[in-house]
This record gives sequence, structure tokens and C-alpha cells, in this order.
Amino acid sequence: MELCDYHTIRVLLERHGFHFSKSMGQNFLIDPAVPADIAAASQADRSCGVLEIGPGIGPLTAELARRAGKVVSVELDRSLLPVLAETMAEYPNVEIVPGDVMKLDLDALAAEKFQGLRPIVCANLPYNITTPVLAKLVESPCFETITVLIQKEVAQRLSAPQGSADGGAFSMFLQYYMETEALFDVPPEKFLPAPKVTSAVLRCVRRKAPPVAVRDEAFFFKVIRGAFLLRRKTLVNSLSAALPGYGRDVIRNAIMHCGLSPEVRGERLTLADFARLAEALQAHPQ
Repeated sequence: MELCDYHTIRVLLERHGFHFSKSMGQNFLIDPAVPADIAAASQADRSCGVLEIGPGIGPLTAELARRAGKVVSVELDRSLLPVLAETMAEYPNVEIVPGDVMKLDLDALAAEKFQGLRPIVCANLPYNITTPVLAKLVESPCFETITVLIQKEVAQRLSAPQGSADGGAFSMFLQYYMETEALFDVPPEKFLPAPKVTSAVLRCVRRKAPPVAVRDEAFFFKVIRGAFLLRRKTLVNSLSAALPGYGRDVIRNAIMHCGLSPEVRGERLTLADFARLAEALQAHPQ
């Protein structure tokens, strides 16, 4: 069955009485080259167990199944389960898990389903859950790589060089744990229904160790989030709002101690800058 053929998709969905859900951000691929390219970008092979999130009717699932040892696809929309039972019938190494990925213990799931296999992630993620899902995947240390199709603007931000205006608190979080790279774009006309924006494939590879040494990760990330709290303001102003226990003078002195201008904005700092700043702030009493 050609799962990216427009007519096939229409007939399949009508037969199962399926209707697209805007709230779930459902956009199905209609160009067979795209799921093939995404699966290839994941570098899945028979040694891999692949976690997929939101398989839809399964075009990416099928491509992954041809490459990987096993594919486990988590699908929230129960109306798609009978569709997937039909489209994935020929792939014995595919397992569909009904449920909400945000409520699952992913480390436990990988340990149960991928015994003897290297756990990786490959998915066409709904735009509306990109950040929380990526955060959960990063916090599940068993996954070596994460390859996802997401909104292009988000992919660019998450792979932006540190210290550039495109970065943000979440891109800093992601790049602390992962090496990130935006690979290729997927235009709106490759989907049914067509989204209003271009998509892109983001590949994340887990670092063997963080790029900077941090004494207190919780405070380190608190400083990063605080730096972007008031994005248009200076770092002094933004951190003063985010860290009420620290006076403006303490914050200003800590920034200058790191060799940074007191007028600098948070977006200009690298992970190394934030590590030094967090250390300098913790060296001063609140």
C-alpha cells in the first residue's frame, strides 16, 4: 500500500471514518521521498530500536521498519489504531502503543521493548507539542539520537549557534545535552492538509558529556531561563526580574566579572558564558 498517495490516503481514511484533528496537529506526508529521507537521516539500522511519536497512518513507520530492528510507535488518536492495524500488518517488527507520550515512562518503555537494541527516536512531531516532547526525550538518557520533523523556524532556533539572536532558553537546554543540526526543509505542499509554514528535519546526537562543567545544573538553567525572561531587556534587567534574591549590583558585578558588558543581552551569551555567570552569582550571597 502506497501510504503517501493522495487517493490511497483518502480512500483509507474514508473507509475507517477518520477525520483530521486540528487540536492534535495532524498533517500526513504525501510525498514518499520525504519519509524515506527522514528515516535515512535517523541512521536507523537493524541494531536500533526506534521510538516514533504520532505515526499517523504509518508512512515513516514503514520506512523505519525496513531499516530498524524494531519500531515502537506511540499514537494518541485512538481512531487511527484500526488504520495502523491495516497499514502496518506486513511489518512484524512494528508495535503500536496507544497513549500519550507525555505520560509514559520512556526509559522503562525502551528497556521493555528494545532489549538488545540501541534506542533512538525518529518522528514527524505535531507542531503544538514539539518543545515538551523534545524536553522529555532529552531527559530520557537512553536515547542516543533524536531525528524529528518540526516547524522550520523552531529547527533553526534549536540549531542556532550559541550567542546568536536566534537562540533561546530551550535551545541552550537542548545544546547542553545534544549536538543539534537542521538537515533539510519540507515544504507545506508535501502534507495533507498543508500547514501554513515550512517544516525541517532536526537531528540531535547525545553528547558523551556536557560541553561545560556546571556545579549546580538547576541554578545554571535557572540563570539561562532568567536571561531570556525579558528578551528585549539587558541581561541585568532580565536577571533582576528572574532572581529576586539577587540585587542589581550583585548581578551587574557578576556579569562584569565574566568579562561581559553590563549592557549585554542574554541572547549573546554562550553555554560557557552562562556557566561562568552562574558560578559568579553563586559566589555572592543573596
